Amino acid sequence: MGYIRLEKDSDGIVELIFDQPGEKVNKMGDEYIEAMSKAVNEIEAMKDDIKGVYIRSGKSSFFGGGDLTKLLEMPTDMSEEEKTSLFQGILDAKAPLRKLETLGVPVAVGMNGAALGGGYEIALACHHRVAIDRPDVKIGLPEAQLGLMPGAGGVVRMVRLHGLTEAVTNISQGKQFAGQRALDKGYVHELASDEEDMHKKAKSWILANPDAKQPWDQEGFKIPGGAPNDKEIDQGLMGLLYFGPVNVMVQSNGVFPAPKAIFSCIADVARVDFDTAEKIEARYFVHLLTSQVAKNMISTFFFQLNALEGGASRPSSIDKTDVKKLGILGAGQMGAGLAFAASKVGIEVVLKDISDENAQKGKEYCAQAAEKNRRIDEAQAQDILSRIKPTADAADLAGCDLVIEAVFEDRKIKAVVTKETEAATDANCVFASNTSSLPITELAEASERPENFIGMHFFSPAEKMPLVEIICGKKTSDETLARAFDLGIKLGKKPIVVNDARGFFTTRVIGTTINQGMAMVLEGINPVLIENAARFNGSPVGPLSAIDEISQATAHKSGLQERADVEASGGTWEVKPAAILIGRMVEEFDRKGKVFGGGFYEYPEGGKKHIWSGMKDHFAPNGYSEIPFEDIQDRLTFCQVLEAVRAMEDGVIESVGDGNIGSIMGIGFAPQSGGVYQFINAYGIKAFVERSQYLASQYGEIFTPPQLLLDKAEKGESF
Repeated sequence: MGYIRLEKDSDGIVELIFDQPGEKVNKMGDEYIEAMSKAVNEIEAMKDDIKGVYIRSGKSSFFGGGDLTKLLEMPTDMSEEEKTSLFQGILDAKAPLRKLETLGVPVAVGMNGAALGGGYEIALACHHRVAIDRPDVKIGLPEAQLGLMPGAGGVVRMVRLHGLTEAVTNISQGKQFAGQRALDKGYVHELASDEEDMHKKAKSWILANPDAKQPWDQEGFKIPGGAPNDKEIDQGLMGLLYFGPVNVMVQSNGVFPAPKAIFSCIADVARVDFDTAEKIEARYFVHLLTSQVAKNMISTFFFQLNALEGGASRPSSIDKTDVKKLGILGAGQMGAGLAFAASKVGIEVVLKDISDENAQKGKEYCAQAAEKNRRIDEAQAQDILSRIKPTADAADLAGCDLVIEAVFEDRKIKAVVTKETEAATDANCVFASNTSSLPITELAEASERPENFIGMHFFSPAEKMPLVEIICGKKTSDETLARAFDLGIKLGKKPIVVNDARGFFTTRVIGTTINQGMAMVLEGINPVLIENAARFNGSPVGPLSAIDEISQATAHKSGLQERADVEASGGTWEVKPAAILIGRMVEEFDRKGKVFGGGFYEYPEGGKKHIWSGMKDHFAPNGYSEIPFEDIQDRLTFCQVLEAVRAMEDGVIESVGDGNIGSIMGIGFAPQSGGVYQFINAYGIKAFVERSQYLASQYGEIFTPPQLLLDKAEKGESF
């Protein structure tokens, strides 16, 4: 059986059916290119004897896009000859689609499943698009999320179909739509209730439109909203075209090549005829295909993320579980955010606090969250709120499948609520602590059923942040892990699984870059350079801004608590630069953070924030110290990567994918790097070791490569 079957029905319509042998989904690779070219040539030979072409899938899904495995195998250091060959191959892949849409017969497509990337580019080459009206039938061009752009005519056709502004927005953000939204946005022409209805509507349209043509192939066609070379083009659109790429470069500090390429490509293809535009798109596509950023992002955000969501870190022996009633202890921002997230997906929520008033405030937070969400109408908001029961009575927790405590980071308080919850719930109820650093095994000492005790570290705001770090204590059962993992998935989160240790994985890793930032301030390095280095690395904020947002007061209190915990357990507390600097900021200078009026930054009303002048006066009175800017950058990055390797060496984290995704989605590690472990792979493991050894010789033992890294470098292994 070949990749494509051609079947002619009794009405004279040829069905072009994708059904790639040996694959669950159809992919756009070499096999597709050969089969599509042959199939379209066969259709061309019979075009005078047919009424039209109907494209569909022979699988339960429509089309899975490009073959990303092949893309990962592509070298980044191609010769010009190799790039020319790749460029020609891309044009060869486009050619059948262009021939198909200009055959002179109507072409319709039926999408029975997701049509993303290459799959939607095929659909765009059809005159009429029908999709089944289901939430999982998502349609769009998400390539930008993987460091790429559409390369099979997607940019060219989207510009001509929707205009430049819509094309820029939807392609650069990788937007996907389903059902009514896809119809409203013009991504499809019709919705169908099921496959039979889809086939019927597509074929009926073909028979009713024998002279169908693409809009851009009709006489007098103009790009919606105007083209760059139009005399009376809107000035706002001109600004978008000319300054868009510059703004992207400024906002991303040049570390994301895809948005810049997309902006530039859209502007360029709108200036020329269709065939020339196809060549321009291919050139930009080749540029991105051979970039390391695309390989990093494909590896992490496609392969590793799919494996994570498929349950790679979940015990496979446990059947799928489903939390129907969730208890949440603490109705502050974290607890209320979790309540909103849970109720939104249909879970009954008991939101408990020490008073009815506090619990009700938590529900009011949920109401505000619903109001801010433009996708939630008033009826949906009422439905969400109806599932949230605020209470001060622990007895209301009865019947909960799982309870999450989101109270203060205080062992005594956590112990009290653990006992209170277990007294009110069934023996099989799972108790999850939302702690960012306190060891789960120690917290579980307050429990009479430690096998049901687990950590679920959510990130604030919980209703928006995508990650949950699941922490297994020494006695946590596989059943408990499976139930926590399944809840994370149901909440729409990306669950990573780690083993117990102080700081777990995310807090442990992010702590190193915060500490390095503080250390450099104490060394007299200009804070502006420290913050800029972080942003040029691809981090959303610098270490000083991060502490200002958390507040020095909170960080100082947490540090004192951590010190007390370590010393109480018989350990020796190591005083770190962060503790010294934050302690001075709070106790000596009364600089407690943004919410208290200012910390490392000043926040003038109506003005831009800027570094507090006292930073130079108190930490560099004789002038700033100077070290290479590259060293500042690498100190902020390498410390995190090396700590992640130590965490793997210590057995805290076992999955490379969990570490990569956790570092990006949890603590803001540079997305273009693919995460902490992919950073090493892309850098080159031996080169990374050499650079680490240099940094260690200059800036301290935190940069000394751990043995696990040295062993891998010696064997030439990657992570």
